[in-house]
Amino acid sequence: MDKNGNLRIALAQINPTVGDFKKNISKVITAMEHAKEKDTDIVTFPEFVICGYPPEDLLLKPQFIKDNKKALSQVIKKTGGITALVGFADSQNGRVYNAAAVISDTHLVGTYYKVELPNYGVFDEMRYFSPGSECIVLDQNNVRCIVTICEDIWIEGGKPEQWAVKNKVKIIFNISASPFHAGKLALRRRMLIKLAKRTKTFVCYNNLVGGQDELVFDGGSLIVSPEGELMATGKSFQEDLVIADVEIKDLPLQPSLKVACKECQHIVLKSKRYENRKAINAPFAEELGRIEEVYEAIVTGTRDYVLKNGFGKVVVGLSGGIDSALTAAIAVFALGNGNVTGVTMPSQYTSKETLSDAEILAGNLNIQLITVPVKSIFSAYIEELKGPFKYGRPGKENENLQARIRGNILMSLSNRFGWLVLSTGNKSEVATGYCTLYGDMAGGFSVIKDVPKTLVYELCEYINKKRGTDIIPASILKRPPTAELRPHQKDEDTLPPYSVLDPILKAYVEEDRSQDEIVKMDFDRKIVRDVIQMVDSNEYKRRQSPPGIKITPKAFGKDRRLPITNRYYQ
Repeated sequence: MDKNGNLRIALAQINPTVGDFKKNISKVITAMEHAKEKDTDIVTFPEFVICGYPPEDLLLKPQFIKDNKKALSQVIKKTGGITALVGFADSQNGRVYNAAAVISDTHLVGTYYKVELPNYGVFDEMRYFSPGSECIVLDQNNVRCIVTICEDIWIEGGKPEQWAVKNKVKIIFNISASPFHAGKLALRRRMLIKLAKRTKTFVCYNNLVGGQDELVFDGGSLIVSPEGELMATGKSFQEDLVIADVEIKDLPLQPSLKVACKECQHIVLKSKRYENRKAINAPFAEELGRIEEVYEAIVTGTRDYVLKNGFGKVVVGLSGGIDSALTAAIAVFALGNGNVTGVTMPSQYTSKETLSDAEILAGNLNIQLITVPVKSIFSAYIEELKGPFKYGRPGKENENLQARIRGNILMSLSNRFGWLVLSTGNKSEVATGYCTLYGDMAGGFSVIKDVPKTLVYELCEYINKKRGTDIIPASILKRPPTAELRPHQKDEDTLPPYSVLDPILKAYVEEDRSQDEIVKMDFDRKIVRDVIQMVDSNEYKRRQSPPGIKITPKAFGKDRRLPITNRYYQ
């Protein structure tokens, strides 16, 4: 802190990998050194930055907790000349805690345990952690601060907020791992602004960034003034070091030795005084629009899933349709065109137009394209199945067989070359079961699993606009969606128009509305009933699908856990 009463704060927005302690602490130490170079007083790091988030059942392994604490000890040694708040997993007397280490000048001076444990949506913190019951009041050069972790500040009027008010703190520090969904950044900012105004404090919020399985953390760390003004903002979907000077008014000459509640641990620290420290310009990152943030989330989630799991390259089945086109484009933007291979697998039902579009798309993306016709393979299957199938007109089994042949081809290429198969189904298809087990659902990662079909079109149009050319051919955008598994097939033969289907799915899946409530939204009752029946009867398929990136408030997976055996009908 300098003689003018400014506290220089750094928010180190880090992208850790679960369980990669060596890499994680390297990132922490590097960011800390950069913060020191800027004469920073306090640097914060995200929730669970040491071990990555969410570690899930790794937290049930005692050795994992020990290794995580050992990694923290290496960070502590590097904190000479600075105060750091670092997220990690702690254990005491057989209990595990979501913790923030308060470190100053190579000493662990305090540990805060998260009080509010979320247990909804993707969160399972009550499964793993015991709640904390004490707060840490930190006097850094006479500036009174409080340390909190993520959910602690989402509960209006909760204990951490009460502690902040009772102790008349000037700064609320919050280290967080808040996963993305579309609109989450704006929601989060509104919450933080209200908190700052209610408590009359500066709020310094540091959020995790990067992909972890189906979750994406968007960063967007920020500092808010007591008046609710944004003072600094971090980048979205990128690592960042947000540094800003916070001017504290009405400072006491000496730190008060009194705290207002028995459950408060009081820590008094003095850091190096920077007599000639020059003012720093706080950063303000570019704000993203709705489609842009979804695009960035999918690119980030794809890149981190592929690279953090040790895959170098991916393979995508290109049908000439819009879903595979978007998936291939996202893969290229995430990994580079040299790491993406497209496979076109024409059958007797594949039109010249879709085959041509697949070839044009591959050319536009500058990716390798492999062609493996499936007509003769399909014929061989049908010949061998003539006996068991007996007589009768071909039906759905023939359609699904084609999809499964294609899935087999993609998985064979994966086995041969070590490529990760990216499946191409969108949320509308996954919701209604308009997809084939062991066919188009085959793969290791589902890029657009949580992207409704109508949003698929918006993203394709955004990509073309962003790139200034029709990367995704206009003919793909204009052609009525079709699986091309029988002559003249269209998606609308089986499903309502996507403009009708997607709002119904949002109401039922994401908002948990009943059939009657959805009908009152001006939808036909039979259509609503049919859609609900499709969603409910295909839970077994979704359980067998690969993970995909969460971009809506409620994705299929941890967000929505329904029994397969279920006789409840709305």
